[in-house]
Amino acid sequence: MGLDDDASAFETAEAVVLPVPYESTTSYGGGARSGPRAILEASRYVELYDQELGTDASSGGIHTLPSLELTKEGVGPAMEELRAAYAAVADAAGERFLLMLGGEHSVSAPAILAQADRRGEGRLSVLQMDAHADLRPRYEGAVWSHASAMARVLDRADVTAVGIRAVSSEEKEIHERSDGSTIVWADEMWEDDGWMDRAIDSLGPDVYLTFDVDYFDPSLVPSTGTPEPGGGDWYRTLRFLRRVFAERRVVAADVVELAPTPGLHAPDFLVAKLCYKLLAYRRSGR
Repeated sequence: MGLDDDASAFETAEAVVLPVPYESTTSYGGGARSGPRAILEASRYVELYDQELGTDASSGGIHTLPSLELTKEGVGPAMEELRAAYAAVADAAGERFLLMLGGEHSVSAPAILAQADRRGEGRLSVLQMDAHADLRPRYEGAVWSHASAMARVLDRADVTAVGIRAVSSEEKEIHERSDGSTIVWADEMWEDDGWMDRAIDSLGPDVYLTFDVDYFDPSLVPSTGTPEPGGGDWYRTLRFLRRVFAERRVVAADVVELAPTPGLHAPDFLVAKLCYKLLAYRRSGR
């Protein structure tokens, strides 16, 4: 992430970044494949000193791995390839914080399943920041669709989704039938901050954070495949995330669905800064 060798050596870094520029099942606007590259490029211009925490976000060391290019044909084989590759990276990283950069949201499911495998008997909680529930059993014929990412993990993890404002009737029924699905609807977030307590209370001790950038209002991040009005703002989101990292053990995270717009740098920079905030919160909260 634009750091010198001393701050980015794999052997000493406290955090590991894995870019996965994969795109196959996007259904509206494309371009998510270019998301990781845009985030890493923008990260070179983010101030490393975190004024909120009073620390340098990179002081523990951040190692960025080479981009993981999936080679299997077909989304199903590619997702199995990703699951195995992610598991190998997680094993090498050990207890260090692993941040994956997508890519479309389908890449989150294999990573979550790999992390669930590492938990053994303990059940993993997933915190999903998103505009969409992503609970469709399949979408446009694809079981491993970006619109089905959370459906693929519900039998292995409890999912708390925050910021949801677009859902199908089928997804609503799946949510209501599932004991492991909690949703904080976007309109609830504008009433008061009580939703933060409800969301955090629904999480177990070990949390995987998946952050689809269409969670944000399009006025902040228009560069995404399926933008939805009425999304999250910056500071309220940071207050919530800081609490999550302070009150739970966030074992890994991903940031997905940035589809860069040529000539429009602000969304890329916001997402890069979000990544640094996640790294800083993890370091301060551990």
